Amino acid sequence: MTSTPSRMRGVFLPGDSTAELREYDVPRPGHGQVLVEIGASGICGSDIGFIYRGYKGYRGVDGPAYRGVIAGHEPSGRIVAAGPGVRRFGPGDRVIVYHIVGCGLCDNCRRGHYISCGYGRESYGWQRDGGHAPYLLAEERTCVPLPDELSYVDGALIACGFGTAYEGLRRAGVSGDADLLVVGLGPVGLAAGMIGRGMGARKVIGVETAEARRAWAATAGVFDAVLPAGDDAAEEVADLTGRGGAAVTIDCSGTRPGRSLALEAAAEWGHVSLVGEGGDLHTEVSDTLLHKQLTIHASWVTSLPAMSELARNLVGWGLRPEKVVSDAFGFERAGEAYALAAGASKGKVVLVPGEAS
Repeated sequence: MTSTPSRMRGVFLPGDSTAELREYDVPRPGHGQVLVEIGASGICGSDIGFIYRGYKGYRGVDGPAYRGVIAGHEPSGRIVAAGPGVRRFGPGDRVIVYHIVGCGLCDNCRRGHYISCGYGRESYGWQRDGGHAPYLLAEERTCVPLPDELSYVDGALIACGFGTAYEGLRRAGVSGDADLLVVGLGPVGLAAGMIGRGMGARKVIGVETAEARRAWAATAGVFDAVLPAGDDAAEEVADLTGRGGAAVTIDCSGTRPGRSLALEAAAEWGHVSLVGEGGDLHTEVSDTLLHKQLTIHASWVTSLPAMSELARNLVGWGLRPEKVVSDAFGFERAGEAYALAAGASKGKVVLVPGEAS
């Protein structure tokens, strides 16, 4: 580790809608650990709602609280040092860091779903130092190969938002015979649109309340139509598909109206995927659910194998997640980056070492 400094500055979130830079020691990898030089680190909506704005527990109520560590759970970078016992990865390898560390022994962990570990799950940026600093100490078992064709920004987006969208669409069975409706065109919704296009959806339709986000989504080149939310949205989706609705719908808004639209605009025998956090679900049961014979999928992030699969698929599809990034900042401007991500950002906001703006 002679080439790495002994000290670094990382981003700390005090919980009062600000972001601070603090001094930290550069860690040294122990058994089974690697030191990752960060290439990019994304800002996630869950960090905004549950840490940046001061809600100290997951979902703002209970669960594992933020422990005052370096923020950021969407890291990607290059390994610069490896501890004893590291076998698959080594210095020079480019990696995505799966943002949860699980026990590795329970059934969920053995399936690669560290997010659902019930025995001491910890998240980078929540309970252990995250990616908003020049270096990150990571467990080797949480590293996923980053293909050479993808950038570090691509990798950071795959680490959470794109992985979340991919899992929701995999479970819902997107294919070339299915029209896809994406409700909510924030970063995860943009990811869903891009992945849906890659998976071969016949038509990809987006619905969003904010005009600026609709305009940004239209530049992604993956949506056949981008509609404003409103009372006529479900009927417009039915007209656009010519099949009475979309065979697959995914709600990325996490709102009651968004989820209702995802159900109402689904075609008969359709599949509805819910990935947006928070809020509640309210629906009429008979006509909306039973009589249309809908299947509802609830999905929370993705697994390690699926994240690796997604990275390879994106290369094969010729798609680059970084296209949904509207703003990039250096670590020293983390306060501006978080304020934008928590306010009127059009697309995804990321932190990139050395980025000027």
